[in-house]
This record gives sequence, structure tokens and C-alpha cells, in this order.
Amino acid sequence: MLINSLLKDFTLGGQIIFTVLFSILAFILINYVFRMIEMGYVLRYKKPLYNHLYFRKRQLNKNQKSILKHQFSFYKKLSNIEKLYFEHRLASFIKDKDFIGRDGFIITDEVKVLIASTAVMLTFGFRDFYIGFISKIVVYPSKFYSSTNKKYHKGEFNPRLKTLVLSWEDFKDGYKDEKDNLNLGIHEITHAIHINSLKARDVSSIIFNDSFKELSKILSENDVLRNQLIHSNYFRGYAYTNQFEFLAVAIENFIETPKDFKAQFPIVYNMIKQMLNFRIVGY
Repeated sequence: MLINSLLKDFTLGGQIIFTVLFSILAFILINYVFRMIEMGYVLRYKKPLYNHLYFRKRQLNKNQKSILKHQFSFYKKLSNIEKLYFEHRLASFIKDKDFIGRDGFIITDEVKVLIASTAVMLTFGFRDFYIGFISKIVVYPSKFYSSTNKKYHKGEFNPRLKTLVLSWEDFKDGYKDEKDNLNLGIHEITHAIHINSLKARDVSSIIFNDSFKELSKILSENDVLRNQLIHSNYFRGYAYTNQFEFLAVAIENFIETPKDFKAQFPIVYNMIKQMLNFRIVGY
């Protein structure tokens, strides 16, 4: 009986091990097939197969939701289901990042909601919206002295420290006039998204980076378009500092004055839209 019992236990253990191994292999195979299918889809349509799939949606607290509804105009452009997705992503982003006040600045719900909402807005067309290269968000009351280049800054992104640094005064100024194409939060977070796309291998980062390369090639080869951009005065002069700054300024313009952008430079506009996978009413 002892031998029969041991054999029975051994057989049962073998079945469990086989089931576990089979499940792992099946998962790997399904994941591989899905990735191949999606890459074919991405190559054809330049967008992820899907963006939003959540088993449990996180909730904002009452104060956070009130701030979002009354102080972040982009949220009002969303459909009801998109608002739920946005709220989930916003709550998740806030939970994921370490917000730190400097020079006596107090981190409040307003600070968290408005900064995080800017990030969630820019990555709303992404599947992975966390921007892994942002770990800390440091907020000063106003302009701060940067040890990086020994100057006073309104904002900066430090990829080595995975830190986004912002002047709250200047961040808020960016939303006072939402048609002037000047928005510190959009500008600095775009830098973080750009650098993240160079390192990450998720599908949205790949699309962002590949589309940026495509845009850079268009601008380098199309002399007429490049000259039109320079002489149009639509983009402020700082855009022509380098490729990184051009992209950050272009996305400021894309978010704030999409109709003007599309009317004047449809080729560039459509490339930015492709980079962000932006499929919101009004864009």
C-alpha cells in the first residue's frame, strides 16, 4: 500500500509539473504569435493593436476628480468611456511617481493631478503610459538654480536621475493661455517621452521613435518644407535649437493649436499625430 501510495503521489506530482510546463509553453507561444500579429499590424497601420485593456480601474479621490473636471480642459474633450480610461491612468500615474517639493513648496492634490494629467494626455494614445524614465517629479515654487549648467531654469528633465523638475509658477502659466503654444509641462514631459522611447521596447515607444526618425528624414530631405517652417513664425525660434527641442515645441503647438498646425503644415502635423497615436475629437 505504501508503494502504491508513493506511486500515486509521484504520478499526481508529474501531472502537476506537466500542466505547469504546458501552461508556460502555451503562454510563451501565444505571446509570440500575438507579438508577430501586432508587429504586422503596426507596420501597416502605424498604431498599436489596442491601447486600453484594464482588469480593474483605479479611482481618483473626490478632490482629485474635482480638480481634473474643473481645471484640465483636455478632459472635457473625451467621451464618457475615455474619461474613465483617463481617470484610471491618472490615478495609476500618480501612484507610480514620487512627487517632491523643494524650497518649501507643498505637494497638493492640485499639483499631482495637473502635472500627471499632462503626462497622461500626451501618452493617451500609448499602451504603456507610465513613462518609465520618470521616477521622481520635483516641484519648485518658481524658477530654480540648476547645477547641471549653472543657470536658473523653469523646468528640466534629467534622464540619468529619472527626474522631472518643474517650476510650479511657470507650469501653471502654461495653462493660462491654451492657445499661445507655450506650455512648460508639455515641453518637458515630451523630452521625457522622447528619451524613454529611445530605451524602451514597448510597441508605443517603437512607433514614437520610428515616426520621429521618419519625420527627421522628411525635414532633412525636403528643403522647401524646412524653409517654410523656419520662415512661418508658427514655431518659436527655440524650436530650431536641435531635434529634441523642435519636437518638444512642435508637440506644444500640436496640443494647443491643432487646427492651425494642420492647416499650415499637414505633413508634420500628421507625423506628430502618428507618433502620439492621438485619436481625440478635435485632432
